[in-house]
Amino acid sequence: MVNRVNSRADRRQPDSPGKAEWRKRILRARRALDSAVHESEAHSLAAAARVLAVADATVCAYVPVGSEPGSIAMLDELVSGGSRVLLPVAREAGPLRWAQYEGTDSLVPAPFGLLEPAGHVLAEEEIASATIVLVPALAVDRRGVRLGRGAGFYDRTLGMAGPRARLLAVVRDDEVVDHLPADPHDRPIHAALTPNHGIIELGAL
Repeated sequence: MVNRVNSRADRRQPDSPGKAEWRKRILRARRALDSAVHESEAHSLAAAARVLAVADATVCAYVPVGSEPGSIAMLDELVSGGSRVLLPVAREAGPLRWAQYEGTDSLVPAPFGLLEPAGHVLAEEEIASATIVLVPALAVDRRGVRLGRGAGFYDRTLGMAGPRARLLAVVRDDEVVDHLPADPHDRPIHAALTPNHGIIELGAL
């Protein structure tokens, strides 16, 4: 298993020039955001997520931490709508594994400063059962290029999503931009989930 994980990490391509500067700029802006604005936008994102909740459907999501847009309320809206919500379990350099969200009390601290469910861990291939995948991002562009933090977990994971799965990046409104640097291994995102404009459809690469 270790050899398989390491070989995947070795095949990862370096970032295009310019991504580091984009990351610095967006992280700086997020950290400077007033806490009241962050809370208001988190409330709006939770409301926007309601339309994604479908009874008996599987949604892969995540727990926003730090300055990331959104909150746990976004997950609760999905569960209230009848969706099965899976959250990532990040270990080493391999693709993300998953565990079912059973409410706030089920979350425990995890590596990389994350929160994850304390329950049974599912295989990385479980993402193939999802009809919606909510993806953390620093920005997306109109073509569907996503800028992540650079760790590569989602680069190694999104290729396992089903062919009909909708991939949505959760970002602030001004983090939907005209153009971002792209790499061949980037998986296109179908739409952005934003506080004030709801779901913004994006084009294909």
